[in-house]
Amino acid sequence: MTSKRIFLAIAIALSLGAATPAFAGEGHDHGDAAAAPNANGPQRLPDGSVFLPKPAQRQLGVRTLLTEEAELPRSFELNGKVVMDPNAGGKVQPLNAGRIEPGPRGLPNPGQAVRKGEVLAYVVPSAAPIERSNQAAQLAELRAAKSLADKRVARLQELADTVPRKDIEAAEAELHSLTQRVAAVGAGLQQRDALVAPASGVIASANAVAGQVVDARELVFEVVDPRHLRIEALAYDPAQAQDIASAYLALGGQALPLRFVGAARSLREQALPLSFTAEAQALATLALGQPVRVVAQTRTKVAGMAVPVAALQRNAANQSIVWVKTAPERFEPRVVRHVPLDGVRVAVTSGLRAGERVVTEAASLVNQVR
Repeated sequence: MTSKRIFLAIAIALSLGAATPAFAGEGHDHGDAAAAPNANGPQRLPDGSVFLPKPAQRQLGVRTLLTEEAELPRSFELNGKVVMDPNAGGKVQPLNAGRIEPGPRGLPNPGQAVRKGEVLAYVVPSAAPIERSNQAAQLAELRAAKSLADKRVARLQELADTVPRKDIEAAEAELHSLTQRVAAVGAGLQQRDALVAPASGVIASANAVAGQVVDARELVFEVVDPRHLRIEALAYDPAQAQDIASAYLALGGQALPLRFVGAARSLREQALPLSFTAEAQALATLALGQPVRVVAQTRTKVAGMAVPVAALQRNAANQSIVWVKTAPERFEPRVVRHVPLDGVRVAVTSGLRAGERVVTEAASLVNQVR
């Protein structure tokens, strides 16, 4: 809900309690005195609680949840990012520096589907002028030698009755060798290195235009299969990796279950990389490198009450609070302590009692009533 809608909703709610005009009785003139405010409108009471009439609750969309105490898994949050599955994607890099030329279907665009082994582009290797001159001179010498070898073999075959067979075979072997050398050197002068897709998927990134000059091992294309992505998170306490029972990815107000693959055995940026996977379609909407928040649940339990993250608000002292419905039209703030649970819920460990009703929707609007 945007700020404009929030203020509009509050204004509508306040209008329900707008003061009604006071009419003077017969023989009494109240003049132009302002009407007294109506005590039935939404308002913050002296003890910090909020009085919110039923019509205002309906217009603001207030919803509550009955709390229940349970043994919940102790959890912790990790910063992570989306990475490529090494078995379902790859990078395309030229072995030699050269000039980019389009492939059979042209240069691919990001998001375009490709098949494994498909030629994405060609790289015409670049060489120094002196090097190409030497190769051209070598090719000319080989062609001249091959021409002489052709004539010698033809002449010996005409004299086959008088020339030993071994001489003819030696000449033919030399001709065959020269033919192969001419083909190899000629192909080297005109060779184009094909850049092929290492796996079936879509183009995640493309850094090539026709005529562009690239260096050896420069990243030109990146291919990824959206159905096979991974989440990599960093744990700054290596002991955390030994007690992970399950994990969730907080994404768009939903908690997507993850499967813990394992932890690395070497530190990166003073942290231990942890790898997670999910169902085939769960991560398909994410992009490589996208930052995400991972909630890992341990085997250790903690007593508490699960409430949505949206129920948590902040008071003037910047403390975490929830709003508890103590009467049909009365809400009280409660300072609470909480720990992560699954990305969309938290476990409240103190400040609440089982059986109390906590505001889970429109809590931010209740918190703004003054």
